Amino acid sequence: MDKDLLFLDANILFSAAYREHSGLLRFWDLDSVKLISSLYAIEEAIRNLDQLQQKGRLEKLLKKVEETGCFHEGLDLPEGITIREKDKPILLAAISAQADFLITGDVRDFGKFYGQKISGVMVLPPSDYFNSHL
Repeated sequence: MDKDLLFLDANILFSAAYREHSGLLRFWDLDSVKLISSLYAIEEAIRNLDQLQQKGRLEKLLKKVEETGCFHEGLDLPEGITIREKDKPILLAAISAQADFLITGDVRDFGKFYGQKISGVMVLPPSDYFNSHL
């Protein structure tokens, strides 16, 4: 069985590291997925964590997350897709990595795309992935 390729947005990385017993840690326990993210998302998560303990947790979590390259640079969003400038690198990195899913809790910027495929990438909040794929 092929593993689902999950691109984790910065807010997922942040939230998983923020609380020691975050429900999002379930992603790291799944054998049926491969976790990926981008340097852009990773740096954003690190920047927003205040405590050394949280940053240490993130560092441990990142050992199981493959960092994608910056292959998205120079790419444009698919026609009809508009999103804030700060979120373009996230969506484009997920697309260029050919992720099956972009997992994001960012309702403000990605909520309008929940349940939609954009260039082959299904955009979902974590709860929807857990509810429909486990």
